Parts: sequence; structure tokens; C-alpha cells
Amino acid sequence: MQNSQRRANRAIFLAVAAGFLMLGVAAVAVVWAYQRSQDYGQLVSHTIEVEAAVADLNRLNERIEAARRGFLLEDDPRFLETFEKTAAQIPVQIERISELTSDNPDQVARLSRFRTLTDRYLGLLRESVADKQAGGTGVKAQSLLDEEDITVVQQLRDLSDEMSIAERRLLIAREAAEHRSVYVSTIVAGVAGCLFVLVAVGTIWATRRTLRALTTTGIQLQGLNEDLESAVAERTAELQRANAEIQRFAYIVSHDLRSPLVNVMGFTAELDAAIKPLGELIDRVEEAAPDLVEEETKFAVREDLPEAIGFIRTSTEKMDRLINAILRLSREGRRVLALEAVDMNALAVSVVDSLQHRIDELGVTVETEPVPTVVTDRLAVEQIVSNLVENALKYLKPDRPGRITIRGRKTGGRVIVEIEDNGRGIDPKDHERIFDLFRRSGAQDQPGEGIGLAHVRALAYRLGGTISCESSLDQGATFSLSLPMALAPQQGAQT
Repeated sequence: MQNSQRRANRAIFLAVAAGFLMLGVAAVAVVWAYQRSQDYGQLVSHTIEVEAAVADLNRLNERIEAARRGFLLEDDPRFLETFEKTAAQIPVQIERISELTSDNPDQVARLSRFRTLTDRYLGLLRESVADKQAGGTGVKAQSLLDEEDITVVQQLRDLSDEMSIAERRLLIAREAAEHRSVYVSTIVAGVAGCLFVLVAVGTIWATRRTLRALTTTGIQLQGLNEDLESAVAERTAELQRANAEIQRFAYIVSHDLRSPLVNVMGFTAELDAAIKPLGELIDRVEEAAPDLVEEETKFAVREDLPEAIGFIRTSTEKMDRLINAILRLSREGRRVLALEAVDMNALAVSVVDSLQHRIDELGVTVETEPVPTVVTDRLAVEQIVSNLVENALKYLKPDRPGRITIRGRKTGGRVIVEIEDNGRGIDPKDHERIFDLFRRSGAQDQPGEGIGLAHVRALAYRLGGTISCESSLDQGATFSLSLPMALAPQQGAQT
């Protein structure tokens, strides 16, 4: 069921992604087609502009011819003024046409010939005007235009017609291309619109389907959460009852063990006291009748019994310490936590001050760096830090100056307190083992019963935190205590 759902979701995702991709391609195509239409539109406008410029040049040629004729016939200076103005405009218009047709080699060649013929034509016109101003008629024959004038004018008109026809052909071709581009743009826009509608419909369908699935999943999750909350509450209650039962059991067992232990310790003391008169008796008998006391008896009274009593006393004292430690753990587990804002910097300084005599004796350097404030049980966290610093002092390397650093940082709503030393270190395989009750690591050359770190972990758990170790042999150790920024009141309740 889950596999089919995942396949369906993947298919929907791919379909929507493909639709949006196609829509993107269509948008690019629309932009391209629009740009092409713009380009063709500019080309059409350019062709019309060239054609209009050629027509303006033809009008200028006609105007200058009319002005010359008027001057030759009427000898009116106004015609001469028009003639000069038009003669000045013709080269300017030719340059404008040259700029417009610079990208068309055929038109450039025609315009070059046109410029040459224009210069020749203007020269002929100026000769006739100059002749008229000198008192002549300004004409070489019976008409105002002689054969040479007619030839040049005809050539100019032919070139003008060629240029106009060429531009008209370009105009027709470019208009056709523009129409095709508009047609293509319309088709592309239509396809893009259809794709947009399809993608929109598909997206709406997929969104509705996803929302329905999310709603169903939310309802299921709500039911599961309710079941989980009830299960967690039930399991928590069971754990609290089990924990309370274990604490009561530890307390009862410790008291029950203490009673026979006290008896053993008392009878051991009596035996130890009886050894002295027994030894004196053996000495007197040995002096009076040496043959009556065997060597085995003398060895048993003088060697075996004191040694056995010493072993018994050592074992009972160790067992007494273990029972006391179990009682402390039991009492600590029953204590109600008192939550307050704990200044961890002041707490670290207080711990260091309490151990200052031992620190000075060992010549250890202790550095404290800023530690964020936490809302927790002061006594419990002080016991944790104190125990970790004491352990660091206990397991330093004698062949190098000791250094201990207490520092902290805030991360993800929690405070990490680190106690780092440069001592003998801990084998990586024992990083978890050292937190077990009555378990120790490395050489057992320091006093202790293997309870301190177990107590530290139990306290850390009660404070909603964890304790971990990073170390390697001869490289020192770093213990990291992770605590919530603020312990919830229910977490501090008695368990």
C-alpha cells in the first residue's frame, strides 16, 4: 500500500514538474516569437523609411529643376534662393540614405552611382544658372533641357526607380516574414495557454489529492498521537512505580544487609580481640612444654588467624561503603528537585574553591570559561560538576602538569557543560562501561568503588540531561553534560 502510494506521489510530482517545464519552454518560445516579430517589424519600418527617403530625394531633384527653370524664365532671385537651398539639401539627403542602406550592398552600389550622377547633374544646373547670371540665356538649345541634361535626369530617375523597387521587394518579403512570425507567435501563445491550463488543472488536482491525503494522514496521526500519549503516560506511570519500587527495594536491602554485616563486623572484632590472649597462651605453653604445641597450631594462631581476620575486616569495610553508596543513591532518587536559575559560572567557581587545597597540592591549573545559565536543581548539578572535577584530579598523569578546563555553550535549546583534562585518559571501549554501577576502567590504583560516575549519570537523567565521554589513552578526557535550558516542573517531580 505504501509502495503504491509512493509511486503515485512520484508520478504526480513528475507530471507536475514536466508540466511546469513545458510551460517554461512555451514561455521562452513566446518570448522568442515576440522578439522575432519585433525584429521583423523594425525591418519593415526600416524599409519604409528608406523608400520614403528615396522619394524625398526625388522631390528635391524635381524642386531644384523647377527652381532653375523659374530662374531662367523669370530671372527672379526667389527662384535662385530656392535653388541654392535645395542644392544644399540634396547631399544631406543622400548621406541619410547612405546611412539607412549601409547594410545593403546592392543599394550602396546604386547610391554611389546616384551620388556621381547627382554631382554631375548639379554641375550642369549651376552652369546654366551662371550663364543666366552672366547675361546669357542659360540654355544651349531651343529648350530648357539639352540632351546631356535629359540623359542625366533619366539616369537619376532609373536609379531612383531601381532603389525604390529593391526596397519594395524587401518590404514585401519582410512583411511576409512578419506575418509568419505573428502567426507562429499566435500558435505558440495558444499552445502555451493550453499548457498553462493543463498545468493549472493538474496542479489543482494534485493539490486537492495531496490535501485529502494530508487530512486523512492528520486524522490518523492525531489518533496515533492520542494512543501514543496514553501509552506514554501509562508506561511513564509504570516506570515511576517500578523506579519507586526499585528505590524502596534498594533501601530495604541495604538495611537488611547492614544488620548481618554489623554482626560480622562485631564478631570479627571479637575474634581479633581473642587472638591476643590466645597468642599469649600459646607462648606460655611453648615456654613450659614446647612439645605440647605443634608448629601447625602456632602458625595458625600467629599467622593464619590474623591474616584471615584482616581479609574479613577489609571485605566488610568495602561492603559497608557499598551499602552506604546504595543508600545515598536511593535517597537521591527520592529527593524532590528544587528548580531555580543556576548561575553556572558561579557554581563552577564554587566547586573549584571547594577543591582548591587539593588543586594546589597537585599543582593543577584549572581554567573556567563562560557557561550559560540554566533553570535546574542546583544541588544535583553541583554534585555532577564536583564529581567530574574530582575525577579529573584523581586520574591526572604524574609526568606532566595537570590542566583542567570547565566551559560551556548553548546549542539547540540545551546547554553543554564540558570538563576537560589532560590526564591518563580512558580506553574508548570503556566509555560506556565507566557509567555502570561498580564498574571502573584502567589501573585500579586510586580509591573508589565505581559509584561516582553511575551517580553522575543518574543525576543527569533526573535533570532531563545526558552525560558522555570522549577520550583516548594518555590523551586526557572530556566529559560532556547536556542539560535543557529550563527543566520542566513535571520533570523535577519525584519519581
